Amino acid sequence: MKKLLMGNEAAALGAIRAGVRLVAGYPGTPSTEILEMAASYAREKDPGVYVEWSVNEKAALEVAAGAAMSGARALVTMKQVGLNVASDPLMSLNYLGVEGGLVVAVADDPGPLSSQTEQDTRRFGKFAKLAVFDPSSPEEAYVMMADAFACSEKYRRPVLFRPTTRVCHSYASVEILDPLPSKAPSGFDKSGGRWVIFPGLAYRNHIQIEKDLLAMGEEFSLYGGNLLYDAPGGPSSSGGPARGVKKGIASGGVSWAYTLEALEECAALPEGLPPYRLLKTGVFPFSEKLGRRFLDGLEEVLVLEELDPVIEDELMRLSGLYGIAVRVRGKYSGDMPRAGENTAALAAERIRAFLLPAPGGPAPDTEAGEPVPPALPPRPPVLCAGCPHRASFFAVKEAFAAWARGRAASPPGEPGLPGARPKAVFSGDIGCYTLGNAPPLDMTDTCLCMGAGITVAQGINRIEPGTVNFAFTGDSTFFHTGIPGIVNAVYNRANIIAVILDNKTTAMTGNQPHPGTGKTAPGLPAGRVDIYAMLAAAGVKHIERANPFHQKEAREAVRRALLQSGVRALLFEAPCIMVSRPSARFVINGEKCTGCGTCVSRLGCPAISLSAPRAALSPAVKKDLPRAAIDGSLCTGCGICGELCAFGAIGPGGLA
Repeated sequence: MKKLLMGNEAAALGAIRAGVRLVAGYPGTPSTEILEMAASYAREKDPGVYVEWSVNEKAALEVAAGAAMSGARALVTMKQVGLNVASDPLMSLNYLGVEGGLVVAVADDPGPLSSQTEQDTRRFGKFAKLAVFDPSSPEEAYVMMADAFACSEKYRRPVLFRPTTRVCHSYASVEILDPLPSKAPSGFDKSGGRWVIFPGLAYRNHIQIEKDLLAMGEEFSLYGGNLLYDAPGGPSSSGGPARGVKKGIASGGVSWAYTLEALEECAALPEGLPPYRLLKTGVFPFSEKLGRRFLDGLEEVLVLEELDPVIEDELMRLSGLYGIAVRVRGKYSGDMPRAGENTAALAAERIRAFLLPAPGGPAPDTEAGEPVPPALPPRPPVLCAGCPHRASFFAVKEAFAAWARGRAASPPGEPGLPGARPKAVFSGDIGCYTLGNAPPLDMTDTCLCMGAGITVAQGINRIEPGTVNFAFTGDSTFFHTGIPGIVNAVYNRANIIAVILDNKTTAMTGNQPHPGTGKTAPGLPAGRVDIYAMLAAAGVKHIERANPFHQKEAREAVRRALLQSGVRALLFEAPCIMVSRPSARFVINGEKCTGCGTCVSRLGCPAISLSAPRAALSPAVKKDLPRAAIDGSLCTGCGICGELCAFGAIGPGGLA
């Protein structure tokens, strides 16, 4: 039976086919759907598969480690920057080992499309001395997941599974195979002190890890995820590489799919293609045996891979180690870009130039006379219409501006900064609210990593104590890594205002639940952790809570916090528009609108725009100014624009 699956869905079903019993992770694009598919399967077909959204990636890996120590197969999901959070337990876990298979699925994000940085998990695998499985398609992700579990159990070590964005989010018709034989978990065996990491044990296990890596490299020379063949002529795994082939192309991951597509296009050209050799690397550690056979007799090699030059480094290492006279071309030589995603068009251009070099340079991308389509216009991301984060930012911005004006005008004897406007720094964090950096809000001055807004604010305030430091973080991020920052602030007597934006969901990655929502990954009722109580338990003395859509109430809460010192917290509570029903739409009263543009220039709501000028509906309205307009398909009726309009021109006027 075949099923149309997203790559992430295929990976999840591959884990289920392999007998996974526990899945834990933290949402992060492009990895999120792996756990969501596992949760859906557990909810509908097999409640014996335990699935959870953990508070962060470190917790997820440690939960899975406990399951794997007990003999169960376990899967952990995250994105590449999430691996940074999980790296502490992962580095040590390889030295302890596992009993059941443990696969850590880390989705890399070339581009990056939705991440702070580009990181290559293959590099981390080498650093942590772990095997890495690198699928090139959804179909391969499905079957390779079982191989990853088998490898983990054979060597009794965790392994990494590294799909990239286009593998994660592309769709393919996947052949659904029968479940593999599985065994019941053996249970936790605490004899022998195997699970307690001490220096002596770590030293002995390090020796074994190095032996295992060599054994893996030897074994992977025959693994189906690696391929070596000459074209034309087919696979060269038997009888050795064909002689007379001078050029080779090495690839892996989704770049392998681009390579095959490019070669098919080039083969249809009138001049045809010269003989060439292909190497596909789908698993690491890199197979030295396969690499040497690939390089045998070649004069030039082109390497296509996303992110770091991992395959390229291995081929250059082998050529130097064994005195193989071959020129390796790729990222170091400038033949391939050092950053960003590869594409089918890029692969076709570079492969054609490599195999069929034109006297005047690379061949053009289009046929002669074919029009080149214009570039797509930029589409910067913005906060949704009706987003509570916009309301929260606006309340803080307006309240601080009013307070600062008062402080600047205070008499010299008053505390503060008489004669000068106080300065505010707005430290941001990872989430939808990072978009608060865009004009006209301009409310995000820093953004480093999950949870860093609260701690970065503390550092800025220590060096520049005259500033007012606001630290914004979302509810899911607060649970992820924000709590230690609050504890650090209270313990070290910091002077900051932490602003917790509680929209009742993990919005940026698709509205997954978290400890404050009261439900689990499969949708079951769960214990709800109260953010206000957490702040109070951490020792925060001044806590304000308000609905940001009630602007007067929210600004007053900000003002009261500004009058205090030390660690203060503002808890803004209003649900994301994706998890709540909108209220009545708002409309513009054309007889009252003066076209001043305040609603557009100060809020930046995508539902509001300025229309073309039109005839005045009343003498009070100027004829030469455009009028405000509200897109009813976007408006959620949050009402902030109505509160802002000084002319009473905006109000409710339609059902949601």
